Amino acid sequence: MNLLNLKKDIPASIVVFLVALPLCLGIALASGAPLFAGVISGILGGILVGALSKSHTSVSGPAAGLAAVVLSAITQLDSFEVFLTALFLAGILQVILGLLKTGFIAHYIPSNVIKGLLAAIGILLILKQIPHAMGYDQDYEGDFTFFQRDGENTFTELWKAVNFFTPGALLLSIVSMLILFYWERSPLKKITFFPASLLVVILGVLLNEFVFPFFPVLVIEASHLVSLPPIDTSQLASYLHLPDFSYLADYRVFTVALTIALVASLETLLNIEAVNKLDPHKRESPPNRELVAQGVGNMAAGLLGGLPITSVIVRSSVNLNAGNASKFSAILHGVLMLASVLVLSPVLNLIPLSSLAAILIMTGYKLAKLSLFKEMYGKGGQQFIPFAVTILAIVFTDLLMGILIGLAVSIFYLLRSNFHNPFTLGQEQLPMGELVRMELSEEVSFLNKASIKDTLWQVPENSKVIIDATRSTFIDEDVLEVLTDFRTTVAKERGIQLNLIGLQDKYELKNHVQFINVLDKETQQKLTPDQIVALLQTGNDRFVQGQSQEKNYQHQVNATATRQSPMAVIVACIDSRTSPEIVFDAGLGDLLIIRIAGNIASRAIIGSLEIAVQKIGAKLIVVMGHSNCGAIGLALQQPSGEYIRAVTSKIDKAIAQCGLSPGSIDAGNGAVMERITRLNARNTIEEILERSSELKSRVASADIGIVAAYYDTASGKVYFEPSKVDSLPNQWAAQPIGTLKE
Repeated sequence: MNLLNLKKDIPASIVVFLVALPLCLGIALASGAPLFAGVISGILGGILVGALSKSHTSVSGPAAGLAAVVLSAITQLDSFEVFLTALFLAGILQVILGLLKTGFIAHYIPSNVIKGLLAAIGILLILKQIPHAMGYDQDYEGDFTFFQRDGENTFTELWKAVNFFTPGALLLSIVSMLILFYWERSPLKKITFFPASLLVVILGVLLNEFVFPFFPVLVIEASHLVSLPPIDTSQLASYLHLPDFSYLADYRVFTVALTIALVASLETLLNIEAVNKLDPHKRESPPNRELVAQGVGNMAAGLLGGLPITSVIVRSSVNLNAGNASKFSAILHGVLMLASVLVLSPVLNLIPLSSLAAILIMTGYKLAKLSLFKEMYGKGGQQFIPFAVTILAIVFTDLLMGILIGLAVSIFYLLRSNFHNPFTLGQEQLPMGELVRMELSEEVSFLNKASIKDTLWQVPENSKVIIDATRSTFIDEDVLEVLTDFRTTVAKERGIQLNLIGLQDKYELKNHVQFINVLDKETQQKLTPDQIVALLQTGNDRFVQGQSQEKNYQHQVNATATRQSPMAVIVACIDSRTSPEIVFDAGLGDLLIIRIAGNIASRAIIGSLEIAVQKIGAKLIVVMGHSNCGAIGLALQQPSGEYIRAVTSKIDKAIAQCGLSPGSIDAGNGAVMERITRLNARNTIEEILERSSELKSRVASADIGIVAAYYDTASGKVYFEPSKVDSLPNQWAAQPIGTLKE
């Protein structure tokens, strides 16, 4: 325990205790159990569960969501003592669930349901506490069901409160809510050792005891105050009820135990996930440890005569709003609960219920803020509808039923999403033609069988298809059967060439490759220069978007071991950031690469280009400069050295075309650097065509193409310049520096 946290935890524990006490009594009343049973569970939930739990935010106690279950169970088992036997067994089951690490389920509870739960609790707190705030206290504290035991419902109770309100209680609740609202917006919020909630309770007692008597119409009578039953401390043992283990052989006991264990565990897991979302420090509550702690708490409750214990969202929310720092606030609230039984009941019975109602209404306001609804609506129907259904279901039924309905709707949308999105499908234009690529998702279940089958069976005849399972960690057997049928029957009968890749070794279905993504001689010769530019641009788009294709390099190595048919030759700089194979998302054998600083021309470079065109069959020459080019920067600095000048002197022409001279401009000027780089690429093309009659004639006859390109190292984007050479450099030179763009 950190002593520095006590100044926050002690005031928070007092506020939680004051709110929890009437809730414990109300839940016991709703459960048809002795009133003291609710207090016992409040004590155990605070001290025992709080000590065993590792959650810094959760507060446990008797659960309103289980009140109907308990009432039914007591009736079914004929006595409260037999029910306690079932509760003890339920605690054992929860401990086992925790030791078996089933708490992982908490991480799979959809966020929209958790947020719906929080918003619904907020709305219920407001709706259910308004009557208490107005001094109409016919309904017991802690009743969260829509249809009440007295025949009323949430809305008729509100109408009655309007007709039968208590002036003093209404005035006190209004004053209290104003204090709570403006406290957070004033310098007083810095007083962390004395929360506004505690001030509201003290103020309520002082006003009713010392001010309202001067105005008799405002006096709040005892029926509207906390009503802790008188306890005879000399006969404490008489308030405890022991389980009747003689009914251990009764199957009904085990049925009730299993029901309580499952429901209490579900509520606890939901609540700790919800409270973790509210926690400003985003601390995690280990779910398995929480199940063990709750199980031990329920075993103790069964032995001492308490009610089922769970993590409770209302108390936990109040705990956070009161500014707690650690789990000590939850433990201390249980200690205060115990002290209230022994010595504090006369003082506690002075607290107006309207003061506590004001605290809970403001807690509800924070849980159900309008911003939460706007946020969820903005996420679309798949998130908003389960969120809204959860809220409506909880408000119009009860906590347990509402959560189950919300989970069911969320699961429906999850299944529908999986049904429609087990894969991504696209058509890709590759050098060897168009193909269909299906990339399977990480988890492919039997629910995806129909959509995968429908898609594959609609693939046109004589297509090339790649089914890529590289990202898949699990593929259901039903889906594997569909893939097998497509490979062995459908693809064969319809002339479809199929590559099935990325399958794990554990599956009976193995990888299957019928075609290799490499150029053959026939396809190479059919491609036009414009088509090749389009293919390079498409490949660069994939690279920029992070959607580069799976290359299957090992297959490509085998396919290109004895032959090559590249579609283009790239004259690129020696810069390490400009690998053409990568930036064009090309495979082995697609491109020939010539690297030289400044992508300039020379006898050796031109000779290499003629070999690429005449002997190897390349149909396009690309001279590709790039941003932040070191060779361009050197040329601007007038470098010394014979061999370096042999490179940079070729760039001087582009510098002069810009109306500049070496040394007259800082190499850090990006706009100038870009213009010089692009002009230099065009000058290289001119030199190639001037010095090689072979290449010039082929370009003139449109047998091959030659084009300049500019690679932006910041974005990864390649910009192709217009392919016509005539007088283009002069046009560029006429433009002001920095205006030359894509």
